[in-house]
Amino acid sequence: MGLFEVQVGVGRMGTDETATIGALVDTGAAHSVMPESLLKRLGLSPLEYRPYSIADGSEVEYGYGIARFSYEGREFPCPVIFGSEDQFLLGATTLQIFNLMVDPAEEKLVAKPLRARTI
Repeated sequence: MGLFEVQVGVGRMGTDETATIGALVDTGAAHSVMPESLLKRLGLSPLEYRPYSIADGSEVEYGYGIARFSYEGREFPCPVIFGSEDQFLLGATTLQIFNLMVDPAEEKLVAKPLRARTI
């Protein structure tokens, strides 16, 4: 599946300030990744630092926190990694929180059908 970009808003919980950015949809990334400088400018700080495995198999430590993400008029708190300056990734956790899935043929995000059953 190829990578494609979507416009999302990123901000701090409890504020109206939002940065609208283009982020690559990356279902192989557990959490969304945004540049540390952007997140700090928006007033976010890491809650903790965690080790992450990257594509070449090495481990790096990044800040981990919660940001307010918005997409097509909806917004939710989502995990975010404080990454390097060139990292704008929308990860699988954010897609799950928004109940979205990837349409690879159209290269867009679509609503995932909701299912419920009685116990």
